[in-house]
Amino acid sequence: MKPFFEDKDFKLYLGDSIKILSKLPKESVDMIFADPPYNLSSGGITCKGGKMESVDKGEWDKPLTLQENLKFTKKWIRACARVLKPNGTIWISGTYHSIYSTGYALLSEKFKIINDIAWFKPNAPPNLSCKCFTASHETIIWAKKDNKKNYTFNYKEMKFKNWDDDPIKKEGKQMRSVWVIPSAKKSEKKSGSHPAQKPLAVLKRIIEASTKEGDLILDPFCGSSTTGIQAILMKRKFIGIDIMPEYVELSEKRYKDIFKIWDV
Repeated sequence: MKPFFEDKDFKLYLGDSIKILSKLPKESVDMIFADPPYNLSSGGITCKGGKMESVDKGEWDKPLTLQENLKFTKKWIRACARVLKPNGTIWISGTYHSIYSTGYALLSEKFKIINDIAWFKPNAPPNLSCKCFTASHETIIWAKKDNKKNYTFNYKEMKFKNWDDDPIKKEGKQMRSVWVIPSAKKSEKKSGSHPAQKPLAVLKRIIEASTKEGDLILDPFCGSSTTGIQAILMKRKFIGIDIMPEYVELSEKRYKDIFKIWDV
């Protein structure tokens, strides 16, 4: 199986995640971060940069029925479980539209939930309908594959490292399950952007918490490869998969721009 792009410890595949995962070596991955479609592209509106915009992101984000979504979610989680090492962990992000069915699917596939993280976005856009509270957080579930195996949790780094950019984290105190991290900065989108792009700071904390240098990290819905960029910055290895050619191309461009390998 030939990658779409490969450079040293960074590898990208274009295609259906479930099919590609089935061809990767069994129990070869240390950690997975997954940001699956939230299925919100239903013709609604949102606020972006102070302007009203459509929430539609593309066909890949079209709404599914509950049963369709559960079937798809269980299928890709099962495919991830096959490649994850027995002591490996998985992180999955979502909003209230998707995270509850994701949690159910994880438990159905015998994963054990370690934490659910509330990622609070202080710069979240306002709610234009004025009929409910402004959605200003996402939930990230952290789960382990095997309840009997020891998994990586870098407790000391989480407790004692300098996290001054997060007003909730107090010096020398345990890291809490609420993280204050703004949405992706403009500087992180200079090579182009993905409509659901995660900030590097979120992935930095996840990778710092649950992996070691040299570990292999996989993202089955990699988008613009924030996970991969941060993995390489932190001396990990990365495999990214996406079904959309434009986002795999963006991932390659972003990687080359950041690591300055255009002359390679």
